[in-house]
Amino acid sequence: MTVLIVAATPFEIAPLIQWLNKNLEGHPQTASNGVAAYTHPSKPLEVRVLVTGVGMTATAFHLGQFLARSKPDWAVNIGIAGAFDRSIALGAVVEVVSDTFADLGVEEADGRFTGLFDLGLAGSDEFPFKNGVLQNPFARDFDFLPKAKGLTVNKVHGFEPSILAFSNQYPDATIETMEGAAFFYACLHAGVRFTALRGISNYVETRNRDAWDLPASINGVNEVMKEMLSVIIGR
Repeated sequence: MTVLIVAATPFEIAPLIQWLNKNLEGHPQTASNGVAAYTHPSKPLEVRVLVTGVGMTATAFHLGQFLARSKPDWAVNIGIAGAFDRSIALGAVVEVVSDTFADLGVEEADGRFTGLFDLGLAGSDEFPFKNGVLQNPFARDFDFLPKAKGLTVNKVHGFEPSILAFSNQYPDATIETMEGAAFFYACLHAGVRFTALRGISNYVETRNRDAWDLPASINGVNEVMKEMLSVIIGR
């Protein structure tokens, strides 16, 4: 079994890398593709780690390059996220079941946002979209995790009027990230089984980094990933 771990930054998966170095056999990172590989000494398990860089463009490019060369059995995107839903505790881990390119469109003269599909520039039900949303058909694999609906943005929200506008535009949204929809898009096109895990680092509110809990969110999402890999190893 080949598992691909996809993250935007090294610090978001630092605890997982430590665990992989301890529990699996690491192989030198190859300069040609920047993917680290780990194998189990006695079981047919390979874990590859791809750090793409922040944002949709970097994620789509580097993940697309990888998937053009190799098709893993399972791809997992892990990282941090901001929550619109304040019933979710900071540090909690959620599984993202759907995602949306939230700010792909135009700003109208009156300040309203009109998305790509409403502009008629793409069909809302053209593959891989369903009613303008990217959905994970494998999202019920892990029922122990709370489910979240994601918005993927180029600009993390920190200004109350724009937060309110986006909340009204996407009332069902649970979290926002900068990479999620690109990961969904690439995996759906490649036909790869995938999971998206996010640790909640902050609430989507007037920007205040002092209110963020990065350690809890990073440790939480890495612990979940380690548990999942431990189950695979234990089989």
